[in-house]
Amino acid sequence: MAYGAIFPLWRAAAEPQWSAYTRHPFVGMLAEGTLPRAAFLHYLVQDYLFLVQFARAWALAVTKADTLAEMRQCAATVHGLIVDEMRLHLQVCAAEGIEEAALLAAEERVETLAYTRYVLDAGHSGDFLDLLAALAPCVLGYGEIGARLLPEAAGTPYRPWIETYGGPDYQAVCAGVGSLIDGAAARRLGPAPEQNARWADICARFRTATRLEAAFWDMGLRP
Repeated sequence: MAYGAIFPLWRAAAEPQWSAYTRHPFVGMLAEGTLPRAAFLHYLVQDYLFLVQFARAWALAVTKADTLAEMRQCAATVHGLIVDEMRLHLQVCAAEGIEEAALLAAEERVETLAYTRYVLDAGHSGDFLDLLAALAPCVLGYGEIGARLLPEAAGTPYRPWIETYGGPDYQAVCAGVGSLIDGAAARRLGPAPEQNARWADICARFRTATRLEAAFWDMGLRP
């Protein structure tokens, strides 16, 4: 999936890390339906804790934004995370007898801590574009994974997860974030972003966040 003009450039600059993330064995087992249920539930609990911090990072993006349009889109993303995406986790876990209080009381794994705090640090220490580069692998990577798996994962018990990220609502979110990144890059790096002195550092942020995504899948396989 393209999701704008800048994202494909970041993705290309993050190979082979991007393939290790989006083609991870955890993802393959989701599509095949062979992922152990305990591993999936463990991942969901940690991902719920991740989303709490991820929503904070998008809220921080509101304060880093330069334009009202940027602020509005970041605020809408916070709402989408808290209201829509976290609903999937709550519904699946509730069906397994895991209530929200238990989710919030769970201990964050080291991989969860490392990833979420890296993203927040990128926002606190950098500017709006630094933060978007750290946020993008999660948002757009899940969109890419969901879109790829949706046509080929009819019989898996993890179909609801795939439909969440491959479906039109989340794909629209990804398109919007891709557009947000394009505008932010144009305002901060100019018409030729790859020639800007900051480009290598921005790509490095994206690449690091991508590595942390793959490590999060690794963690998911170790309940």
